[in-house]
Amino acid sequence: MSGPMIFSRCRRPLLALALCGAAFTPASLHAEEAVRLGTIYLEGGDGGAISGGTGYTVSETATGIKAGVPVTEVPQAVGVVTEQELKDRDPVQIEDALAYVPGVTASVWGVDDRYDQFALRGFDLGTSGIYRDGLLNKAMNFSGFKVDPFMVQRIDVLKGPSSVLYGSNDAAGMVNIITKRPVFAPFTEARLSYGSHNTVEAGLDTGGSNADQTLAWRLTALTREGANAEKNTRDDRDLLALGLTWAPTDRTSVTFLGHIQRDRLAPNSFIPVAGEDYPAEKGELAASFTNAQHPWNRFDTEQASIGWQAEHAFNDALKLRQNFRYARQTTDYRHIYFNGMILPDYTPSDDTMNFAAFSVDETAKTAALDTQLEYRSTLAGGENILTFGIDLSRREVSGRMGWDNSYSVPVSDPSYDFVVTAPGIYQDNTTKVIEKGLYLQDHLRFSNGVTVTGGLRRSWVENTTDNHLSGSTSRQDDTATTGMIGATWDLGNGFVPYASYAESFTVNIGSSFSGEQFRPTEGKQVEVGLRYRPEGSNLQFAAALFDITKTNVLTSDPGNPGFSVQTGEVRHRGVELEARGQVTEQLSVVAGYTYLDARITKSNDGDAGNRTPLAPRHQASIWADYAFTGKAEGLSLGAGLRYVGETWGDTANTRSVDSYVLADMALRYDWEGYSAALGVTNLFDKDYAATCDASVGCIRGEGREVTLTLSKRF
Repeated sequence: MSGPMIFSRCRRPLLALALCGAAFTPASLHAEEAVRLGTIYLEGGDGGAISGGTGYTVSETATGIKAGVPVTEVPQAVGVVTEQELKDRDPVQIEDALAYVPGVTASVWGVDDRYDQFALRGFDLGTSGIYRDGLLNKAMNFSGFKVDPFMVQRIDVLKGPSSVLYGSNDAAGMVNIITKRPVFAPFTEARLSYGSHNTVEAGLDTGGSNADQTLAWRLTALTREGANAEKNTRDDRDLLALGLTWAPTDRTSVTFLGHIQRDRLAPNSFIPVAGEDYPAEKGELAASFTNAQHPWNRFDTEQASIGWQAEHAFNDALKLRQNFRYARQTTDYRHIYFNGMILPDYTPSDDTMNFAAFSVDETAKTAALDTQLEYRSTLAGGENILTFGIDLSRREVSGRMGWDNSYSVPVSDPSYDFVVTAPGIYQDNTTKVIEKGLYLQDHLRFSNGVTVTGGLRRSWVENTTDNHLSGSTSRQDDTATTGMIGATWDLGNGFVPYASYAESFTVNIGSSFSGEQFRPTEGKQVEVGLRYRPEGSNLQFAAALFDITKTNVLTSDPGNPGFSVQTGEVRHRGVELEARGQVTEQLSVVAGYTYLDARITKSNDGDAGNRTPLAPRHQASIWADYAFTGKAEGLSLGAGLRYVGETWGDTANTRSVDSYVLADMALRYDWEGYSAALGVTNLFDKDYAATCDASVGCIRGEGREVTLTLSKRF
């Protein structure tokens, strides 16, 4: 059976992963520009590299190239969830918003409100690949700094290695959540919704500016009280976000962003399966047990953040940008979870399930600073954009963890009718991670339509852990050098092919049997692709072929049981196809397909050649939204289908997870500033497993969720 060590580093077995969960140019609004703010429309284009976009497409991004360039000039695949798509689908969580992005497997851990968890190109990023406004928003232990979609105006998904610009990060890529910020136009939107499990939510989004257009402000507030599909759960949130932009001249702007948030949520639940986790003759567990959690469970957090995004142009060639954010979260986590069978040999007498009590009380603090100097010049008849950056981040988490596996529940009569006492403390640590980086990125734009982008970074990472139980301190220092090179070619007929090579690194904590410190895991990707945008249309098509290899992966030391060596290797190769945009004036579509060959290529654990867990070979999705005209003007209907292929729940490939198809729907009616919307996910209430573990059951996927929302625009 599992013990408390599965929580200590959140890096081994699948169960541990599940339980652990875990650039910018502020612009003033000119008369000829376009800004779209929720349901506020101002005349013009889509507003640039951080705007919400036009319909289901955007023209620029500042995620792949921090200077902000057309998406077609980024030599890696970039997926964007626009403001219009967020409005049409109205996702409850960030992971839900990503459900129609090719290459992303959303909600890989099923019903789990604690974090936004997803896989990208077959790699489980958990919460390690999430950024907010270009700065890291990564979890530390169980503190995930969760972002509510009501705060968001756009989400960029940069696929493939991004360490040159963002430091330690997985080879799969990263998700950059771009939050709402002030605009120089007055607006107000109020909303009220009611949904499944008696969930009630109210929201307000309002802002304005002064008369001389030098100051703009924005206030976003939300309160929610509800539950998820399981008994004894909560889904409560109180949120207040504030923004203030000061733009005294057309060369200088500073945006201050802050927020406070309180959540009362529930953890996930592994459910044992008859015939897999215990003998089939015992029958299925009672629904009253599998559709509930122990009343002791909770996941209560309080978080706050404050920061700025500043820019000053010294002249037309030289520009300085600086982004900063400080965030803090306290986490009070209690969880009774299935921990395997008392007699795991599946004997006929095996009628008793073991449950463990796990507790966490911790405080996490993060500070991130990114300073960039951009210089534009002419070169070889084209334009050269050179960006030099210095970034610094400091993350700290301090807390105590308790564990007690003394609880037994019979399969024949399962019930949560037992008292839980506070588990004994087995870990009391303070961990600090300090990362420093110097990076250089050059983007050359030639007159023949060719762009070349190159980058280089040097990183220094310091990890320190103070063990308050033993009084000991451990420290590990790592360095890494990463690079990237890529090119795009605008053929002038709407087609833009591209190719790139990029590198990444992630830090491994610990040492081998000989005492040698583990080196960072390194990632390398080769990608080629093709983008196409028909002239005069608002449609975009994209295709990408990628090959990602991770080396220095930890695997068992065959000569020293209980220790690891870095001879492991994983390789993911695949194809992504995407089409999005406005097919007609009334019809908008997002469609995608992913083929993925995800393999463990080197391992000492007997699983070389096996498929990577959580990585479906095939995925496909389509979402379409139709706006009626004539007598039905104001009415719109959206519908979507998502297919996720079969996956494996463990590296040994002993526990498979069936494929599934989910349907979603949205119906809206807008009339003179009023709006009524009905949203349904998993329309047919498909019962499916999101993933399974070799010994502790499966996690149920989200069932049907229905929400009715009324809103008013002023």
